[in-house]
Amino acid sequence: MNGDDKQIVVGRRTVLQGGAFALAAAAAGISVLVPRHSKAAASKVVIKYDWLMSNGQIGDIVAVKQGLFQAEGLDVEFSPGGPNSATVPPVITGDAQLGQFSDSAQLLLARSSGVPIKIFACGFRMAPFAFYSLPKAPIRTVKDMVGKRIGIQPTARYVLDAILLKNNIDPSSLTITNIGFDMTPLMTGQVDAVTGWITNTQALSVIGPDRIDLMMKDTGLPSYANVYFATDDAVSGHAETLARVLRAVAKGWAWTHEHPEEAVKLTVEAYPQLDLAVELKTVPRILSLSFDATTGKDGWGSFDPAALAEQISVYDKIGQFKSGAPKLEDCYTTRILDMTADERPKIA
Repeated sequence: MNGDDKQIVVGRRTVLQGGAFALAAAAAGISVLVPRHSKAAASKVVIKYDWLMSNGQIGDIVAVKQGLFQAEGLDVEFSPGGPNSATVPPVITGDAQLGQFSDSAQLLLARSSGVPIKIFACGFRMAPFAFYSLPKAPIRTVKDMVGKRIGIQPTARYVLDAILLKNNIDPSSLTITNIGFDMTPLMTGQVDAVTGWITNTQALSVIGPDRIDLMMKDTGLPSYANVYFATDDAVSGHAETLARVLRAVAKGWAWTHEHPEEAVKLTVEAYPQLDLAVELKTVPRILSLSFDATTGKDGWGSFDPAALAEQISVYDKIGQFKSGAPKLEDCYTTRILDMTADERPKIA
């Protein structure tokens, strides 16, 4: 980044602009930004995601399609992740100006290893992670796990350990099995519960209508998802660029909240590998993860540092921080939220 902020780039896809969006946004009570910079002055910004572009980024994609980044003088490019994609290095080197983690724990772990990055906004109020069971062996609370067979992905095992610790349950009181990402072990009776993301509508459809969900938020372990982060240097020296990004993204999510079906269509248009019918079924769940009473009060993207402190405490107790627990104040900043407080839509 230079003194005028190296910009964040959002994909080079067709941007739908003009009166139609302005009228729709006004009707929904969403303020519309007048472009602050000419096209010639637009700053390029790259956002690095840790997974493929999907329904979890619908508001970000809408911000591109509706010209909201352009209105902030930004030329934004999305850099998707995937199974073998590294999220942090491009942000540290400046190839990307900010990134997004799927879960706040990822940033806490990175910070504990000495990586100089901070959370500055959270897109999902809770992690979409959940345990799925059937009526023949229901798991409606964490205590119901005792005596049950739990199938979980190896990469998520630390989450289960943290949940059990938080609820004072001995791990030896249940049987824990490593599984992949499909629901077959549950359906064949190999386990009593499987884990996965509640937003994966297609995969979960095989379980059927009797599925019982235990969301991570109901286990007592706090966690934010779709966590936006930047380096310490970016937060201190280029806060205005991050604020411009956050304003645009927040308005994209607000537009999605008011026009969910149209937002899905724009997303599938941008990423044709997504299934329109499946995404239309999923968008209500996506919105429930992104908006709640707190966003109605504090605006989209807000988070509670106390929840991060609790995560640090629990993960420290299970030995997750190999280099020692990070200091809470090193893990987040509210500076960008404060700078955008009057412009981030307040929707419950």
